[in-house]
Amino acid sequence: MNALTVNLKPIVELTDEQFFQLCQVNENLRFERRATGELIIMPPTGGETSNRNAGLTAQVWIWNEQNKLGKVFDSSGGFKLPNGANRSPDASWVKLESWNALTQEQQTRFLPLCPDFVVELLSQSDSLRDAQEKMLEYRDNGARLGWLINRKSRQVEIYRIGQEVEVLESPVSLSGEDILPGFVLNLEAIW
Repeated sequence: MNALTVNLKPIVELTDEQFFQLCQVNENLRFERRATGELIIMPPTGGETSNRNAGLTAQVWIWNEQNKLGKVFDSSGGFKLPNGANRSPDASWVKLESWNALTQEQQTRFLPLCPDFVVELLSQSDSLRDAQEKMLEYRDNGARLGWLINRKSRQVEIYRIGQEVEVLESPVSLSGEDILPGFVLNLEAIW
Protein backbone atom coordinates (compact mmCIF):
# COMPACT_ATOMS: atom_id res chain seq x y z
CA MET A 1 0.00 0.00 0.00
CA ASN A 2 1.54 3.30 -1.10
CA ALA A 3 0.83 6.82 0.08
CA LEU A 4 -1.96 8.55 -1.83
CA THR A 5 -1.67 12.14 -2.99
CA VAL A 6 -4.73 14.36 -3.34
CA ASN A 7 -4.58 17.73 -5.08
CA LEU A 8 -7.38 19.98 -3.81
CA LYS A 9 -5.75 23.19 -4.99
CA PRO A 10 -7.83 23.64 -8.16
CA ILE A 11 -10.95 23.55 -5.94
CA VAL A 12 -9.83 24.84 -2.55
CA GLU A 13 -6.60 25.89 -0.89
CA LEU A 14 -6.63 24.77 2.73
CA THR A 15 -5.50 27.27 5.32
CA ASP A 16 -3.26 26.05 8.12
CA GLU A 17 -6.25 26.05 10.46
CA GLN A 18 -8.38 24.06 7.99
CA PHE A 19 -5.59 21.52 7.52
CA PHE A 20 -5.21 21.18 11.29
CA GLN A 21 -8.98 20.65 11.66
CA LEU A 22 -9.00 18.13 8.79
CA CYS A 23 -6.36 16.12 10.67
CA GLN A 24 -8.30 16.37 13.94
CA VAL A 25 -11.64 15.18 12.55
CA ASN A 26 -9.96 12.32 10.65
CA GLU A 27 -7.94 10.96 13.54
CA ASN A 28 -7.70 7.51 11.95
CA LEU A 29 -5.87 8.94 8.94
CA ARG A 30 -2.37 10.37 8.89
CA PHE A 31 -1.89 13.35 6.59
CA GLU A 32 1.12 15.27 5.43
CA ARG A 33 1.02 18.27 3.12
CA ARG A 34 3.59 19.27 0.53
CA ALA A 35 4.71 22.89 0.24
CA THR A 36 2.72 23.02 -3.01
CA GLY A 37 -0.48 22.13 -1.13
CA GLU A 38 -1.08 18.50 -2.16
CA LEU A 39 -2.29 16.27 0.66
CA ILE A 40 -0.49 13.01 1.24
CA ILE A 41 -2.49 10.27 2.95
CA MET A 42 0.04 8.08 4.71
CA PRO A 43 -0.83 4.40 5.07
CA PRO A 44 -0.28 2.75 8.44
CA THR A 45 2.93 0.76 8.75
CA GLY A 46 3.08 -2.94 9.41
CA GLY A 47 3.85 -4.34 12.83
CA GLU A 48 7.55 -4.87 12.18
CA THR A 49 8.17 -1.28 11.04
CA SER A 50 6.02 0.14 13.83
CA ASN A 51 7.98 -1.85 16.39
CA ARG A 52 11.30 -0.61 14.98
CA ASN A 53 9.99 3.00 14.96
CA ALA A 54 9.02 2.66 18.61
CA GLY A 55 12.47 1.36 19.51
CA LEU A 56 14.17 4.14 17.58
CA THR A 57 12.08 6.84 19.24
CA ALA A 58 12.64 5.21 22.63
CA GLN A 59 16.41 5.40 22.24
CA VAL A 60 16.23 9.13 21.44
CA TRP A 61 13.74 9.71 24.27
CA ILE A 62 15.91 7.93 26.86
CA TRP A 63 18.96 9.96 25.81
CA ASN A 64 16.94 13.17 26.05
CA GLU A 65 15.54 12.27 29.49
CA GLN A 66 19.10 11.92 30.73
CA ASN A 67 20.33 15.14 29.09
CA LYS A 68 17.20 17.34 29.06
CA LEU A 69 18.41 19.27 25.99
CA GLY A 70 15.15 19.35 24.03
CA LYS A 71 11.88 17.62 23.19
CA VAL A 72 11.41 14.30 21.38
CA PHE A 73 8.51 13.57 19.02
CA ASP A 74 7.18 10.36 17.51
CA SER A 75 5.63 9.86 14.08
CA SER A 76 2.32 11.41 15.10
CA GLY A 77 3.92 14.81 15.77
CA GLY A 78 3.27 17.38 13.04
CA PHE A 79 5.56 20.21 11.97
CA LYS A 80 4.78 23.23 9.80
CA LEU A 81 8.07 23.73 7.95
CA PRO A 82 9.26 27.19 6.86
CA ASN A 83 8.49 26.31 3.21
CA GLY A 84 4.82 25.70 4.10
CA ALA A 85 4.86 21.89 4.10
CA ASN A 86 3.37 19.90 6.98
CA ARG A 87 5.48 16.87 7.82
CA SER A 88 5.61 14.15 10.47
CA PRO A 89 9.02 12.45 10.71
CA ASP A 90 9.16 8.96 12.22
CA ALA A 91 11.24 10.39 15.09
CA SER A 92 12.44 13.93 15.69
CA TRP A 93 14.00 16.23 18.24
CA VAL A 94 13.81 19.98 18.83
CA LYS A 95 16.33 21.82 20.98
CA LEU A 96 14.92 23.25 24.19
CA GLU A 97 15.52 26.88 23.18
CA SER A 98 13.33 26.46 20.08
CA TRP A 99 10.61 24.68 22.09
CA ASN A 100 10.63 27.37 24.78
CA ALA A 101 10.35 30.11 22.14
CA LEU A 102 6.94 28.74 21.10
CA THR A 103 3.76 29.98 22.70
CA GLN A 104 1.69 27.51 24.69
CA GLU A 105 -0.87 27.44 21.86
CA GLN A 106 1.85 26.73 19.27
CA GLN A 107 3.07 23.83 21.42
CA THR A 108 -0.38 22.19 21.24
CA ARG A 109 -0.71 22.37 17.45
CA PHE A 110 1.53 21.52 14.49
CA LEU A 111 4.82 23.02 15.56
CA PRO A 112 5.74 26.00 13.34
CA LEU A 113 9.37 25.00 12.84
CA CYS A 114 11.63 22.34 11.42
CA PRO A 115 13.09 19.87 13.92
CA ASP A 116 16.82 20.06 14.54
CA PHE A 117 17.05 16.28 14.12
CA VAL A 118 14.84 13.95 12.05
CA VAL A 119 14.73 10.23 11.32
CA GLU A 120 12.76 8.45 8.65
CA LEU A 121 12.65 4.65 8.76
CA LEU A 122 11.79 3.39 5.30
CA SER A 123 8.78 1.06 5.40
CA GLN A 124 7.46 -1.27 2.70
CA SER A 125 4.90 1.35 1.68
CA ASP A 126 7.52 4.12 1.28
CA SER A 127 9.13 5.10 -1.98
CA LEU A 128 12.90 5.58 -1.54
CA ARG A 129 12.84 8.56 -3.92
CA ASP A 130 9.99 10.24 -2.01
CA ALA A 131 11.74 9.61 1.31
CA GLN A 132 14.98 11.11 -0.05
CA GLU A 133 13.09 14.18 -1.27
CA LYS A 134 11.49 14.54 2.17
CA MET A 135 14.91 14.32 3.83
CA LEU A 136 16.26 17.03 1.52
CA GLU A 137 13.22 19.13 2.40
CA TYR A 138 13.95 18.75 6.11
CA ARG A 139 17.60 19.72 5.55
CA ASP A 140 16.68 22.68 3.34
CA ASN A 141 14.24 23.89 6.02
CA GLY A 142 16.76 23.79 8.86
CA ALA A 143 17.16 20.21 10.12
CA ARG A 144 20.77 20.08 11.23
CA LEU A 145 20.99 16.27 11.16
CA GLY A 146 18.80 13.69 9.46
CA TRP A 147 18.95 9.94 9.07
CA LEU A 148 17.12 7.94 6.42
CA ILE A 149 17.30 4.32 7.52
CA ASN A 150 16.66 1.65 4.90
CA ARG A 151 16.33 -1.69 6.69
CA LYS A 152 15.98 -3.68 3.47
CA SER A 153 19.36 -2.58 2.07
CA ARG A 154 20.90 -1.96 5.53
CA GLN A 155 21.90 1.50 4.42
CA VAL A 156 21.71 4.81 6.23
CA GLU A 157 21.76 8.14 4.44
CA ILE A 158 22.96 11.01 6.62
CA TYR A 159 21.76 14.54 5.82
CA ARG A 160 23.57 17.59 7.17
CA ILE A 161 23.18 21.29 6.35
CA GLY A 162 25.64 22.43 3.68
CA GLN A 163 26.99 18.93 2.98
CA GLU A 164 26.49 16.16 0.48
CA VAL A 165 24.48 13.16 1.64
CA GLU A 166 26.69 10.52 3.26
CA VAL A 167 25.72 6.86 2.73
CA LEU A 168 26.76 4.20 5.24
CA GLU A 169 26.58 0.46 4.53
CA SER A 170 25.43 -1.75 7.43
CA PRO A 171 26.53 0.50 10.30
CA VAL A 172 26.20 -0.92 13.82
CA SER A 173 25.47 2.48 15.34
CA LEU A 174 25.03 6.17 14.47
CA SER A 175 26.36 9.18 16.34
CA GLY A 176 24.18 12.15 17.20
CA GLU A 177 27.28 14.24 16.53
CA ASP A 178 27.18 17.73 18.02
CA ILE A 179 23.41 17.98 17.46
CA LEU A 180 22.59 15.27 20.03
CA PRO A 181 25.84 15.22 22.04
CA GLY A 182 26.64 11.81 23.46
CA PHE A 183 23.73 10.07 21.70
CA VAL A 184 24.51 6.82 19.88
CA LEU A 185 21.70 4.96 18.10
CA ASN A 186 22.11 1.19 18.36
CA LEU A 187 21.10 -0.07 14.91
CA GLU A 188 21.18 -3.75 15.85
CA ALA A 189 17.74 -3.20 17.42
CA ILE A 190 16.54 -1.53 14.20
CA TRP A 191 17.86 -3.92 11.56
